[in-house]
Amino acid sequence: MLRAALVDMYNGEQNRGIPMLKSILGRYSDVLAFDHFDVRTKCEIPDLSYQIYIFSGGPGDPLETGGQWQGPYFSLIEQLYQHNRKDGVEKKHCFFICHSFQMACHHFQLGEVTQRFKMSFGTYPVYKTHEGKSEPFFKDLPDPFYIADFRRYQVVNPSHKRLREMGAEILCLEKLRPHVHFERAIMAVRFSPEMFGTQFHPEADPEGLLSYFLEEERKNSIVEEHGESRYDRMIRDLANPQKIQRTFETLIPAFLDHAVDALEAVEYA
Repeated sequence: MLRAALVDMYNGEQNRGIPMLKSILGRYSDVLAFDHFDVRTKCEIPDLSYQIYIFSGGPGDPLETGGQWQGPYFSLIEQLYQHNRKDGVEKKHCFFICHSFQMACHHFQLGEVTQRFKMSFGTYPVYKTHEGKSEPFFKDLPDPFYIADFRRYQVVNPSHKRLREMGAEILCLEKLRPHVHFERAIMAVRFSPEMFGTQFHPEADPEGLLSYFLEEERKNSIVEEHGESRYDRMIRDLANPQKIQRTFETLIPAFLDHAVDALEAVEYA
């Protein structure tokens, strides 16, 4: 039985991300067992005995300091990366989501983490880069494809020198905004052959989110902060099987299928 670590970065806040990730991992229960680690609240950090690591999204500033969990957390990321650089070892497969993605980009010095001028909240198209067009995890997604995006921070100003040093690739960028002069944020990176990350939430279950956002109190709160047109567009996109549903059914399953196949191939070689 393979083992996965679900690395929870939500700091104890109520969220949809962890339940959705648990549900996705549960589909692989015949080959994969997972443990849940509450990093920011309980300082629970997995060791290197796991074969698959999923780092969740979470609230707050990804550059905050002072938490006792931060040193061990960044140490884990570095240890996983260095482990995978060794020859003749079983590789560790990692997926970073939103908050964790920003922290990983900061750790590897791939770009600048900044606060957005305005919070991104809803469903949006993202556009594949040249490298993204040949990314195996994206092969069943159109260009552009639609994502669920909820964030106050972003990764911009990529260090192409550092990307080349690591062999990392930027895979997609946020939507075009010709009416403003802001740089387009980085929306997905392949850090290494086994380490992958997205700024958006590929675990976003459209059915669950639709039910969640249709609750009257939540609807009123979103309309008040983000406007009725954005709310209506998000609801339409969540109900469209060719948009968020397609991303949900494709990306994390592609990652897990690849990881399981690669690990089992080594195990039975």
